[in-house]
Amino acid sequence: MTADILFDPLSAEFAQDPYRIYRQLRQRDQPYFYAAQNMWLLSRYDDISTIATSPHAVRSLVGIRSPAEIAAWQKQANWHDMPYHERVVQFSLLDSDGDIHRRLRRQIFGAFRNDAIGHLEAVVQGFVDALLDDLADRQQIDFMADFAVHIPGFVIGHLLGAPASDCQQLRLWSERIVQFFDVDRSDERKRLAETATHEFFDYLCDLKRQREHNPQNDLISKMLVDEKAGLYTLDEFISTCMLVLMAGHGSTIDVLGSGMHTLLQHPQAMAELRQDETKWPTAIQELFRYEPPLPFFHRHMTSDFSIRGQTFPEGTTFGLLYGAANRDPGQFEQPDAFRINREPNRHLAFGLGAHLCLGNNLARMNMNVIFRTLLKRFSHLARVDGIVPYKPGLSVRGPKVLNISWKPA
Repeated sequence: MTADILFDPLSAEFAQDPYRIYRQLRQRDQPYFYAAQNMWLLSRYDDISTIATSPHAVRSLVGIRSPAEIAAWQKQANWHDMPYHERVVQFSLLDSDGDIHRRLRRQIFGAFRNDAIGHLEAVVQGFVDALLDDLADRQQIDFMADFAVHIPGFVIGHLLGAPASDCQQLRLWSERIVQFFDVDRSDERKRLAETATHEFFDYLCDLKRQREHNPQNDLISKMLVDEKAGLYTLDEFISTCMLVLMAGHGSTIDVLGSGMHTLLQHPQAMAELRQDETKWPTAIQELFRYEPPLPFFHRHMTSDFSIRGQTFPEGTTFGLLYGAANRDPGQFEQPDAFRINREPNRHLAFGLGAHLCLGNNLARMNMNVIFRTLLKRFSHLARVDGIVPYKPGLSVRGPKVLNISWKPA
C-alpha cells in the first residue's frame, strides 16, 4: 500500500492539479476513506463502473437509513433548516431512485435525444455569432466572464421556455444553488442557496402559470401535459425544471473554459482541427475525458458489497471520482496525453448507468458549435496569463478566469 494521502479538495494545490492526487489514489491497494465526508473514494475506472451500474447503488438515503438517521445526517452536513432547498433541490430526478427516478426521467428523456435537439443547433449558432460580434473588436477578453457564462442559460432557458431577458437571473440562481453541493457548506453559502431556491421556485411557478394559459413549443408546455395526466406532483414539476436549468449550466461554463484552456495548451491539436473539421467529433469527446466538468458523484449501497477483496457493509457511501477514472492507464493509453483522435474513448464524464447524464447530446452539440465557430472566426487564440486559476472543490472542475487574446481571421 502506498503512503497515506493528504486529500484536501478545497486546497489551491488540488484546484490546480487534482490529477496528481488522483494518480496516488489509484495506486492504493484499497479505496481511500475520506473522513470529512464519511465516504470511501473510488478512483479506478473498473471500480467506478461497477458501482455506477450496480442495482445496489443509489443516490438517496431513503430506504437505507431511518428518518431519524437521515435527519441527523442532514444536520451534520448542514443540509437542514432549508425548507425550499429540501423540497425541490435535495429531492429531484438526480437524487431519486427506482420507480420514481424512472418515471421522472422518462417524462423528459425524449426532449434530449439527438433528433429532438437538432433545431437548437441553429439557435446556439445564432447566439454565439451575436455574442462574438459584440466582442470581436476587443484584443483580449476573459473567456469565462465575457463569453462562456452567457451561453448555457440562454440555450437551456430557450429549451425550457424561459424568456431570453431572464437568462442572466437564471444563471445567478443556478450558481448559488449548485455551489452548495460541494464540500464547503458554510452558513453563508447555505443562506445563498436557500434564498436562490425560494426565488427560483416562485419564478418557475409563475412561468408554469403563464404556460397553462398560453402553451408554447417548449419543454414546460410539454411537461404540463404530463402533469395533467398525473405524472408529476407540483414539487416534482418545479424540481425537474430547476434541475434542467442547473445541471447543464455550471458544467457547460466549466467545460467551455477547461476546453479552451486545453486547446491553448495544445497548439498542434488546434492547428489540426483548423485544417480538418472531420476530427471534431472525437476531439469533443476527448475534451470531456481530459477535463470532465463534473468529476465527482456519490452512491449509497443498499447491501453489502465487495471491492478489491474488501467487503463494505450496507449503507456505505462511495465517492465516484470520474475525473480519476478518466485518467486511468488501465482503461486509456497514455491517459495524461490530450489526443484528438482517441478511439475508443469510453470516458465517464457523463457518468454511467441509471444516472447517465440526460444532457450529454446537448452538451456535445454546444461544444461542437462553439469551438468550430471560434476557430473559424479567429486566426489567433492565445493565453494571456501564465497560470490559469481553477475553482477549488470536489464536485466541479473549471477555470475561474481565462484571459485570452485573439485576432479575427
